[in-house]
Amino acid sequence: MEVIRTVREMQAHADARRREGRRLALVPTMGALHEGHLALVRTARAHADHVTVSIFVNPTQFGPNEDYARYPRQLEKDVAALEALEVDVVFAPTVEEMYPDGPEANLTWVYVEKLDAHLCGRYRPGHFRGVTTIVAKLFNICKPHVAVFGLKDAQQFQIIRRMVRDLHYDIEMIGVPTVREPDGLALSSRNTYLSPEERKQAVVLSQAVEAARRAIEAGEQRPEAIVEAMRQILARAPLARVQYAEVVDAETLQPVARIRPGQRVLAGVAVFFGDTRLIDSVFVEAPGA
Repeated sequence: MEVIRTVREMQAHADARRREGRRLALVPTMGALHEGHLALVRTARAHADHVTVSIFVNPTQFGPNEDYARYPRQLEKDVAALEALEVDVVFAPTVEEMYPDGPEANLTWVYVEKLDAHLCGRYRPGHFRGVTTIVAKLFNICKPHVAVFGLKDAQQFQIIRRMVRDLHYDIEMIGVPTVREPDGLALSSRNTYLSPEERKQAVVLSQAVEAARRAIEAGEQRPEAIVEAMRQILARAPLARVQYAEVVDAETLQPVARIRPGQRVLAGVAVFFGDTRLIDSVFVEAPGA
């Protein structure tokens, strides 16, 4: 396994592998890898014969009061975990490599309009602009045929999928279902910030979106009733501060007045425990024609 640190070297490597006829997969990450990330790697291996995992904590997707400085960084441990899975390349650039003039001086951005108006985008202005810009950079550097993302970040996946479509990237997008702890909590690098009591209470996120799924599949068409069911479950955690509970159309990511038969929707929640922000969501197709 190679660890590549520069854009020029990564592009040359990808070009060489493409000339050999290899099918390239990319798994973009910010490191601090857990079993959820490793599930993405295994999926990538099933869809390609050359797997690159990028590890880069992207400063432009963090807001001024968010956890960029303390976000866990453990490159050596991550590399060892990826080597055990026989990953071909780890691309681990520096900030200076990805933003040669500095993040603040970056002048070119990729922005997908409207899809960031609700859910996380409403509360994290500029976040998805940073995400789509860095993913576009990674696509241009690593040159994958396949890109694999986790569906825990459902809004992110839908936004990047739309970017791929609108900009005519010749890349197959694959979303991998959320990997969870035995009690249902979605795996996240930020779970390590939780105190024991916060960790115990955090299970309400998965319980809330599961309640939404059950209600929709049982025929509930009123988004307000589904949101209320999610909020009632979240209220069971006294340490939780709810940022949002929403139901939106899965493609447009816009609120729906009433769920139509056969419509695919996304039910999502975001909750703070102290300074730690956790999210969870579920895609659901309403019953009926």
